[in-house]
Amino acid sequence: MAVSSVLFFFVALAIRILTFPFDKKLIALNLFSSFWASCYLWCVPTWSVQKYGMEKVSLKKNYIVVSNHQSQLDIFLAFNLFIPFRWISKKAVFQIPFIGWNMVLNKYVGIKRGDKESIKKMMLQCESILEQGCSLFFFPEGTRSRTGELRAFKPGAFILAKKMKINILPVIMEGTRDVLSKNSAKLSWVKKMSVRVLDEISYKEFDDKSPQEAADMVHDLFIENIGKH
Repeated sequence: MAVSSVLFFFVALAIRILTFPFDKKLIALNLFSSFWASCYLWCVPTWSVQKYGMEKVSLKKNYIVVSNHQSQLDIFLAFNLFIPFRWISKKAVFQIPFIGWNMVLNKYVGIKRGDKESIKKMMLQCESILEQGCSLFFFPEGTRSRTGELRAFKPGAFILAKKMKINILPVIMEGTRDVLSKNSAKLSWVKKMSVRVLDEISYKEFDDKSPQEAADMVHDLFIENIGKH
């Protein structure tokens, strides 16, 4: 990963320079980053990634994408959807050579946890991204689940969805915890993973709810659908 990231970064840099005049949404760069991340899934032939519901995604729309979070591999599965989007990540990650620098090129949003001023700035950046017609990807649990049980959803993504009147796209990931669990460096080499896109949720369906009520509503939807495909 470290070695390949050097090469991938310079390709990403070239794409950014060549598309700068006309690709204001960074779609080409976002999709290349999806290819970059997907290579690490493809290079393990004993891993199987099944995708369901891709026909429900329109590249002409922008969404607030929300997903459950069980493993670091969820990030690779998210990219494997090949949907242009922006992430929110800890500021320290942006300092990682090549991978972090690519995050800067993609204009992902940095945040310093626990810092109210940083959170306020992050929300303003997210609003700007949504106004530009770009999608944002959230793990509303906030952190990876240790047990695999779905944790409560935090309201941040739903505050944005209500304020900006953006539809929510629920995405369920399964099997990643069996490959790489939290606080473990041990990989399982023969495993099936899946990523499933559910029907988008119009902001009108939760317009009369508080952000936390909207979060709880979507959380219940995940509970109903995890393990069913």
